[in-house]
Amino acid sequence: MTTNNNHFDVIVIGAGPAGYVAAIRCAQLGLNTACVDDWKDDDNKPSLGGTCLNVGCIPSKTLLESSEKYAQSLNDFKAHGINFENISFDVSAMQARKNKIVSELTGGIKQLFKANKVTHLVGRAFIKPDHHVEITDGDEKQTITAENIIIATGSSSVEISSAPLTDNKIVDSSGALAFDQVPEKIGVIGAGVIGLELGSVWRRLGSEVVVLEAQDAFLPIADQKIAKEALRYFKKQGLDIWLSARLLSAEVKKGKVELNYQQGDKDHQLTVDKLIVAVGRSPNVKQVWDESVDVLLDERGFINVNEQCETNVPGVYAIGDVVRGPMLAHKGSEEGVMVAELIVGRQKEVNYDLIPSVVYTHPEIAWVGKTEQELKASGIGYNAGAFPFAASGRAKALGDAAGTVKILADAETDRILGVHIVGPQASELIAQAVIAMELSASSEDLALTMFAHPSLSEAVHEAALAVSNEAIHIPPRRR
Repeated sequence: MTTNNNHFDVIVIGAGPAGYVAAIRCAQLGLNTACVDDWKDDDNKPSLGGTCLNVGCIPSKTLLESSEKYAQSLNDFKAHGINFENISFDVSAMQARKNKIVSELTGGIKQLFKANKVTHLVGRAFIKPDHHVEITDGDEKQTITAENIIIATGSSSVEISSAPLTDNKIVDSSGALAFDQVPEKIGVIGAGVIGLELGSVWRRLGSEVVVLEAQDAFLPIADQKIAKEALRYFKKQGLDIWLSARLLSAEVKKGKVELNYQQGDKDHQLTVDKLIVAVGRSPNVKQVWDESVDVLLDERGFINVNEQCETNVPGVYAIGDVVRGPMLAHKGSEEGVMVAELIVGRQKEVNYDLIPSVVYTHPEIAWVGKTEQELKASGIGYNAGAFPFAASGRAKALGDAAGTVKILADAETDRILGVHIVGPQASELIAQAVIAMELSASSEDLALTMFAHPSLSEAVHEAALAVSNEAIHIPPRRR
């Protein structure tokens, strides 16, 4: 372990979920660790946690929860015998709660850094030859060195030329999380995870929301039977989702945003108060290292790494959104732990086949493993079992019985190949599937496991039983 104030065992660049987790784990393993990050809040104070904690995962889930509670009080509580009069909401209070939670969590990382003796350095890092890292914060500069460098600089919202961002009118996801009042009509470009979540927030609070998606399939990365079921629920909620709709232009005129888009062979116009551009994210790889360092990128613009997140430069690693694989916080965190373990000579790997994905809408969508369309395309024989939450006593009691659990298992070995859920608390239920699949469980293993009654988890149990057509609480399939 080094002791020089300017030399470290490890320098982590970026303090998002990948970077701060990597830094903490490195420190836990006895490495003298520095974490460099340039994120600052609205008061120009350093704020750890990256996009996820500051303007991404956490604030979006906070507003989703607030808007969902309002929607429940408006539409669902009467069925429970709970009556309200003059139901209202306060956007400023929702935003204040969101900001408070963000502050508490980012402050929590600061305390974790202190407790684990991670050196937090504020500024923008730039890698120079011989493992030198120059840090710039305003007019101040310093240079530090390390045996190992971990690049965890995250990603940024993709901007498109047809809809250039315009202050508070055409916005990215960060801007959509900061509206101080409910727009009358919102357009969303992109029906992916971010577009659906942000559209849901403002639809629940009263906005008319139109979502334009260029692809002809809804959520093509998800199992299509589950995705189509989810689409029906979203349309029923009032999300106006148009597929095969390609944006041609967006322009702010007289305080409104005028859109031109093409669907099929026809051109259409749409006028909205706000436009949210949610077409994906791109890795932050510009101005991170000197040209002479020569970190290689792949054909898609991500940092090229092997399965252990090593770059072509010895002692330089890259993790999280800047490397291949889904741009998910938990994937980046696990890569951070892996790299820390590898640096000290331990054996560690990430199972990239079992990364859970979640859409935090209502109902939630979650999945892990292979989809049915992937299995068909690869010619793998499989059996499928599904169970609707409509047959779940717990879901009925909650008044939240929309959705399905679907399990795909190998036709020969019965090993679980994929689990797909749309329904209540899918984000929590999917963890059961990940654990089962990590242990190479079969659908029979799940079917033989005792689940508490009544619980939402029973839907997973029944879906496992349904793989062999033995579900108890739904009629058997025709043989």
